[in-house]
Amino acid sequence: MAQRAVSVIAALFVAGLVVGPVAAVLWRGGGFTALSTADLDALQFTVWQAFWSAAISVGLAVPVARALARRQFWGRGALISIMGAPFILPVVVAVLGLISVFGGRGFLNAVLGPLGLPRLDVYGAHGVILAHVFFNLPLAVRLILQGWLAIPSERFQVAASLGAPVFWLLEWPMLKRIVPGAFAVIFVICLGSFAVALTLGGGPRATTVELAIYQAFKFDFDLSKAASLAVVQLALGLGAGLVALFLARGDMLGAGLDRVVRRWDGSRVMDAMWIGAAALFLLAPLCALVIAGVPGLGDLPGSIWAATGRSVAISLGAVVLTMMLALPLATRAGEAASLLGISVSGLVLGTGLFILLQPYVRPSSVALPVTLLVNVLMSLPFVLRILRTGVEGAKADYGRLGASLGLRGWALWRIAYLPRLRRPMGFSAGLTAALAMGDLGVITLFSRPGQGTLPLAMYELMGRYQMGAAYAAALVLVAVSLALFWVFDRGGRVNADV
Repeated sequence: MAQRAVSVIAALFVAGLVVGPVAAVLWRGGGFTALSTADLDALQFTVWQAFWSAAISVGLAVPVARALARRQFWGRGALISIMGAPFILPVVVAVLGLISVFGGRGFLNAVLGPLGLPRLDVYGAHGVILAHVFFNLPLAVRLILQGWLAIPSERFQVAASLGAPVFWLLEWPMLKRIVPGAFAVIFVICLGSFAVALTLGGGPRATTVELAIYQAFKFDFDLSKAASLAVVQLALGLGAGLVALFLARGDMLGAGLDRVVRRWDGSRVMDAMWIGAAALFLLAPLCALVIAGVPGLGDLPGSIWAATGRSVAISLGAVVLTMMLALPLATRAGEAASLLGISVSGLVLGTGLFILLQPYVRPSSVALPVTLLVNVLMSLPFVLRILRTGVEGAKADYGRLGASLGLRGWALWRIAYLPRLRRPMGFSAGLTAALAMGDLGVITLFSRPGQGTLPLAMYELMGRYQMGAAYAAALVLVAVSLALFWVFDRGGRVNADV
């Protein structure tokens, strides 16, 4: 009963942090307003590109995750960590890397031109989808890979001894549970696309709802229209999440002894091709960023390191608060509530918080705590998508055994549940830390000069046309983000054979 009460309180806390700011913007704007034809076109394009971006990301992630689950090789852990970098990069920085590879003067066109092949155009609807796949393929791979690693190794051993089909017996039930949730999370992320559509959209035909909200704020200061679009976006995101939660049902695969899975099935050549292709697609733009950033490291101002310290503090704080909320929220209803955080426009959320706080405190004085809170809201859906299956499995496998031994409350969690959640908790904490490091959202509305985070300092360098230093700051940001992710993810890995 006490645990259920804690879950309800956590869910209400999350819902209040989202609904309150949206209501504040609606109140200040005078209520809802009718959507124009251009707004409806933006809505149609947003849903279309989000669907295809999520479908392609998840469709490609399944064979890549399967290959990584089946093969053990030197450097595998480092490759998995580095392949996750696109998802945690600031969007505009990653877009610069994509343009350097796929753009008009990019590496790929430099190769295609002399061969007489058609040149690639990265701008337009296909460019938006390409960028979204680049960002979200790593997330989809890790979400699905967690599902594969959660299948007890004993099940594979039994299947091998019986000569049973591994895919239909073990992998297909897992995919039915994991894939709908992964699709929903990526779909909701792509619904909120702003910087990608702004830089690669190529015109009004590739305008998203988030970009329309930005235009309502920036050019018209029409709070009513911005809030109305945000409510539509929120309804779409929640609808997608609820459908996915309904579909993501299936039986647990039972408990195991947490041993490393030994695989014998599948083609080594095909697995190597999938891993190699994914690594090339994801790492080529990162290499371009490294090449552009290394020469500028010596030109970095001292303020960059202070900004880095503030970003690390926000990152670690977000990890603590997110994990405190995630464990009581690791239910189907809790995951549905968490989708509010990424379903609502970050611009509306930030503006609403500004309106709510302005009468009581100077917004700039609470810039860092507000940024931390928003990062917690944005991270929760990813964390719960990773944790919920593990928590439900641990309770199903060990709950009755613990009750029969008289284990309750914290003792039950410490002895029975948490040891089996180390892997997903480590990955969740690393993902939260990396996302918080690279966030550039509310801090732009609240921060005072010289008191911003590392991403904001990087954008300020770009605004002063110090591109060498900006690329170097981006390189520092990537390095620190990956380091935080690696530390948490490494600490959560379980290997019962060692």
